[in-house]
Amino acid sequence: MHDEVEVGARVTLAEVAKEAGVSTPTVSKVLNGRSDVSSGTRSRVERLLEVHGYRRRASDRPRFPLVELVFHELDSVWAVELVKGVENVAKAHRATVVLTRSGTRHAPAPDWIEGVLRRRPLGVVLVFSSLPAEVKHRLRSRDIPFVIVDPAGDPDPDVPSVGSANWAGGLAATRHLTDHGHERVAIITGPEDMLCSRARLDGYRSAMTMAGLPVDPRLVRFGDFQVHGGFEHAMVLLDGPDRPTAVFAGSDLHALGVLEAARLKGLRVPADLSVVGYDDVPLAQWSSPPLTTVHQPLRQMAEEATRMLFRPDGPGRTARRIELATHLVVRQSTAPRPGPSGSSRQEPGEAPGARVSADA
Repeated sequence: MHDEVEVGARVTLAEVAKEAGVSTPTVSKVLNGRSDVSSGTRSRVERLLEVHGYRRRASDRPRFPLVELVFHELDSVWAVELVKGVENVAKAHRATVVLTRSGTRHAPAPDWIEGVLRRRPLGVVLVFSSLPAEVKHRLRSRDIPFVIVDPAGDPDPDVPSVGSANWAGGLAATRHLTDHGHERVAIITGPEDMLCSRARLDGYRSAMTMAGLPVDPRLVRFGDFQVHGGFEHAMVLLDGPDRPTAVFAGSDLHALGVLEAARLKGLRVPADLSVVGYDDVPLAQWSSPPLTTVHQPLRQMAEEATRMLFRPDGPGRTARRIELATHLVVRQSTAPRPGPSGSSRQEPGEAPGARVSADA
């Protein structure tokens, strides 16, 4: 059955087909993401659907009990937390979660949209910073609701999204270190083009200013949120006599790289170097020593985003941004700043953090 639904009392699919110079079944194929349509025809039909403000009625769209979760990477430790959050809510609504890997950290790959139109899920949860205008139009025109779970920053204002308080997290992490007397505090944040990286950096700068401390640009590093990036930057930061006594790492993976660099440099954590991570993924409590970190409510963010899909009016009628709170979790990787005698090197064969002070 083809969609002979009037659109805004202005146009039917038959009229779109006539204007595009194709058949009504061809327009229906485009709507449903079928692959047996040429790219030129597809572009022409999509443009006309957008021009005429087409939007399929929810009652006319076949609904399959699927929630699609789309990442640019599925092998990160925080991805697991997001999957669990989506599954928790989808299961309560008797829906199955489909995992899709596509694109970069900014947006899904262009060919992803054809697949989701064919699958016609109940809704889509995307872990990206933004969506191209064409993708937003095509999802809305098919009445497929979507929400961005956004650890990275603020998406476009017309996109419903769930994020967390990155600036407050950066502030809390750095204040914890300055309150322990640390004056040379380094930061290894995420990629420079990600808003969450800059928000955490702004929180760091604010905390340093509040403590009356200068921000040394040599102690500010942009990483990639991965272990190796944290390790490489820490190896440079910890080289030389004027090294920092504390590092705020923009992710727990960064922090693990910092711990390894400290071990190779013969520095004990936290006696010689304090380290704070970010995310509070499960492995943070099993590092050596257990990691002080900023808890980002990843699972709760995914749960809230998925709930938005199942609301009767959907998430996209009035776009809104939900921002969940972060908080500091203090474990054993931070301690008061070392005394004026400077760092004490780790003895050969001694485990990192083996002589943690009672104040840790």
